[in-house]
Amino acid sequence: MKIWTGFGSEHSANLVVIGRFKEASEAKQVKEIIDRLTEQAMDENEIPRFDAALRHRRYSEPMSKLLNEFRIYSVGPTELEQLQYDVSHEVKDNTIIFKTDEVDISAFIKILIDKGARIEIYSAHNYPDTEKEQGGTS
Repeated sequence: MKIWTGFGSEHSANLVVIGRFKEASEAKQVKEIIDRLTEQAMDENEIPRFDAALRHRRYSEPMSKLLNEFRIYSVGPTELEQLQYDVSHEVKDNTIIFKTDEVDISAFIKILIDKGARIEIYSAHNYPDTEKEQGGTS
């Protein structure tokens, strides 16, 4: 069950993000990076969401070490919350596929770009058969 904590008239985005790499090993490595960053972001979950007073916040020491280890330099401290969102991802050959109802996905996009992916983003609401055409599952 998903509990909405925002306000507005938005609906689920039903986004699909596809990152293609030159080698299958790169896609697998990015999945592992995102898994570790997500785990750390979940550990730091005690910080309230959307707190304007915390916009000046910096990276925690453990998160800073991970970002440096993975050479991820473009994701800002406030974007790390996105790693806590309900996002599924799987690797198929040289491709990593993300699915989410969220629209704030810049952290994922920046990680993919930093690691050399070619990216496609679309709403499965508007293109429901696209993934099947590309050999994915629904």
